[in-house]
Order: sequence, then C-alpha cells, then structure tokens
Amino acid sequence: MATAKKAPAKKAAPAKKVAPAKKVAPAKKVAVKATAKAAAPAKKAAPAKKAAPAKKVAAKKAPAKKRTANAAFMKALTPSAALAAVVGVGPLPRTEVVKQLWTYIKKNKLQDAVNKRMINADAKLKEVFGKVQVSMFEMAGLIGKHLK
Repeated sequence: MATAKKAPAKKAAPAKKVAPAKKVAPAKKVAVKATAKAAAPAKKAAPAKKAAPAKKVAAKKAPAKKRTANAAFMKALTPSAALAAVVGVGPLPRTEVVKQLWTYIKKNKLQDAVNKRMINADAKLKEVFGKVQVSMFEMAGLIGKHLK
C-alpha cells in the first residue's frame, strides 16, 4: 500500500493589532432658557454629501482636419433625357442629382402619405424608375442607370 503524504499546514496570518478606543470627555451641559424654540423638537442635520469623483482630464488632441468630399461623388455626370426632364439638362454631381430629385418629389407631393419611405412616381419619374412606386433606398440605384 502506498501512503499519501500530507501537505504542510498553511500558516495562519498574524492577527492585526487593534488600537485601543480613545476616551471621550463627557459633554458639558449648557443651561437653556425655556422658550418656544427650546420646546420645539430639534431638526435633524442634513446628511453630508459625498465628494464627487475626480473627473479625468482628456488629453488635448490636435485639431481635426476638415473632411474633404470624395472626388467620385463630386464628378459632374450628364443625365439621360428622362432624368434631365426632372433635374435639368446640365451635368451635375450625383449628390446634387439626389437633392434635385427630392426637391421635385416634395414639391409635387409624391411621397406616400402612409409610408414616407415610398415614392409614388408620376409620368416623369416613371420613365426614370421604371415602376409606379419605389423605396427611397432603391431610388439611388435606379438613378445610377441614367447618369454617364
């Protein structure tokens, strides 16, 4: 039979010394005149507010550079005849074409009354979109076919 060795017992941590309690001198009694103020119960002192945690000071960063637009968005593109009927004949950047379309849609009240994300096409927009109703998310993809 094999005998198992026992692990040595852990040493107990030394007991912490406790400072003896300080003696407090008894409070002196002060004679108080019997007045209405003395007869009223004393108000409780408001609890002391806890100190607010110190705020971390953020390191100052160098001023950010002004963001420049992507050249692909700013490139002027010529709209097709169908799209030119809505946004104009001259070359425009993609961003400006979308702005012009939204101006046309809002001016002619072509947004669906119930679901504002849907656009009801009139005769001019039906030529561009190819559908009677399109989502505003579909619109950008459908416009791309009409820009060169």
